[in-house]
Amino acid sequence: MADRNAFGFETTTDEVLDGFDLSDRLILVTGGSSGLGAEAARAFAAKGARVVITARDLDKAAGVIAGIKQDTGAEIDVEELELGNLAAIRDFADRINGRGETIDILLNNAGVMACPPAETDDGFELQFGSNHLGHFLMTNLIAQSIADGGRIVNLSSSGHNFPPVVFEDIHFKERDYNKWLAYGQAKTANALFAVELNKRLAGRGIEAFSVHPGAILTDLARHMTEEDWKMFEERQAAGTLVPKTVEQGAATGVYACTAPEIAGRGGAYLADCRIAEVTEDGDQYTTVKPYAVDPDLAERLWTVSEEMVGQRFRH
Repeated sequence: MADRNAFGFETTTDEVLDGFDLSDRLILVTGGSSGLGAEAARAFAAKGARVVITARDLDKAAGVIAGIKQDTGAEIDVEELELGNLAAIRDFADRINGRGETIDILLNNAGVMACPPAETDDGFELQFGSNHLGHFLMTNLIAQSIADGGRIVNLSSSGHNFPPVVFEDIHFKERDYNKWLAYGQAKTANALFAVELNKRLAGRGIEAFSVHPGAILTDLARHMTEEDWKMFEERQAAGTLVPKTVEQGAATGVYACTAPEIAGRGGAYLADCRIAEVTEDGDQYTTVKPYAVDPDLAERLWTVSEEMVGQRFRH
């Protein structure tokens, strides 16, 4: 069995799950048709879990599912989910709740990064609307189907270091749009959502976490420009940014979903398969800013998010 005390930057999903038997678990992974979501689904399935992935493109998902079956022999279910459309999210939640099954682990992995100015179908800035509000609504709507004692994990990012949530102008109506500030704000929101969700579901023993997966070259980078790639390459050459493989990048999310040693630490932010230090001045890839795990800001974000989706939740 892998030495869990030695987990770090290079740890992979298979190392995280070494020795695990997940045959009694049902796991839902959003954005499972590529990248980190597909790798997490494969790793879970390889340990016997029943896995459901969500995808916008069902044909693309079918190819991923076929590959996982070939690798593991496991059958993966898929549900269509568009996180940029509130009505579609409500339809999805009805289908999930209608299955009559209990979800042991929810991995909120789907996301968009550094896209040009755009809005969701409901008029929200796309990155905040899809990365945060879509998962906020979906998670709350299916909370009734999540097992008591289960786990919920949100993919955040070191991008949260760019800005806190700018409550006065979340959707860039009063300031010039900046794709990286918009991305960072959404990733801060992912972390804050885990903090408040953990508090509200504590009575059921459900714990929520957020994670920084690392810098990984996946479909998430599809909106990056030539200038962005040049910056990325310069940082690599300077040694200030070291990319991970997909197997390494998915490991921290898989770890947060399953690690017994972090029980009771709900609300925490993780990086490199360990709970990150909360500090203003630490390394941006291994620590978390205080504003991203601040309970007062988390509660404020919850209230604002309820107003935006037009629904209040009392868990």
